[in-house]
Amino acid sequence: MYHMLIGIDGNEANEVRADIGAPAGVNVYAFELLRSIHKLQDEWKDKHSVVVYLRRKPSSLLPKETEYFKYKVLGGGGLWVMTRLTPHLCFTDKRPDVIFSPSHYAPFLAPMPKVVSIMDIGYLKNSGYLKKMDFWQLKYWTAISVSASRKVLAISKSTKDDIVRHYPSSAGKVVVTPLAHDPAKFNSRTLVKEEKVLTRIKSKYSIGLSYVLYLGVLKPNKNVAGLISAWGRIVHEYPKITLVIAGKKGWGYGEIFSTVKALRLTQKVVFTDYVPESDKPALIAGAKLFVLPSFWEGFGLDVLNAMASGVPVAVSRAGSLPEVAGRAGTYFDPNNHADIARKISRVLSLSKVDYNKIAKQSLEQAKKFSWDDTARLTLKTLESIR
Repeated sequence: MYHMLIGIDGNEANEVRADIGAPAGVNVYAFELLRSIHKLQDEWKDKHSVVVYLRRKPSSLLPKETEYFKYKVLGGGGLWVMTRLTPHLCFTDKRPDVIFSPSHYAPFLAPMPKVVSIMDIGYLKNSGYLKKMDFWQLKYWTAISVSASRKVLAISKSTKDDIVRHYPSSAGKVVVTPLAHDPAKFNSRTLVKEEKVLTRIKSKYSIGLSYVLYLGVLKPNKNVAGLISAWGRIVHEYPKITLVIAGKKGWGYGEIFSTVKALRLTQKVVFTDYVPESDKPALIAGAKLFVLPSFWEGFGLDVLNAMASGVPVAVSRAGSLPEVAGRAGTYFDPNNHADIARKISRVLSLSKVDYNKIAKQSLEQAKKFSWDDTARLTLKTLESIR
């Protein structure tokens, strides 16, 4: 039997935030995917081996090496894909049969077939929401990566549709491999298990007993200012409920704080700043409602985490969010503050019976997403390349 060698750029998975000791944000996808691929090796070890290329030695969180799963540390700094990975792939005597990049940045000059993952390309329509340097780098390297790759993995059907619309020649090579949640962290029992953590969080940030939660980076495309404006329309109807904005400050966050000040909502909106990964399960599970008002999302992982915790979600009818939330979600137009307010109010006003019904639907929807299934589909795609 032909034994295939699969190469993977593991740097995204190896990025560990010093303040939390774990991957965060876009790095979660690569980390969870690599972990599941390793976990499933009894299913694939007779067909292929895996070598993971890294800039520096693997963190203690990454899976341990086995006979079939190895790391190759190449060293190097900036422009690593071009200056270290690509030359190695060109001249190594153990050349992989395919190289997989779980990011937008494929080593497009490497001699073997390439597979790249695309999170989203909503920035092409909303370029003003990114720094110019980030926008141009994403735009051109993504376009080259899509063109040069044998297969393109999209984390949602929405992202796939966007890729095909902007790069028509890619139509036959885009495969949807959705994100998932970690059921050990996010489940319907989280609130009971993490009650002490939640009590500490509420005390630390003066959250109060009941709250609506936004969790994510504070930047323009997330539409946090729009959420705050919507909250200002209905805040008087829910005097015992707090709007919690959890997340670190990103580019262009100033409008968010100016909106709070202009609407005199300082006492009605709580900013936590960055929330450590260890605190997220309890913070999400303790929310009355999870809200994501983004103008676009490639997936919306914390929406899935909230549903897996039995928390109803109200989200934009934009990008991939309807795919993630399914029939369990409550949807609004992110450009219409009145609509956002109405939909939040709709959930907060539900009877206990109706609220619990939505919570149950959320749990069922979350079960449709599994990292192991994503890893299997990813491997199937890689194995199809000869």
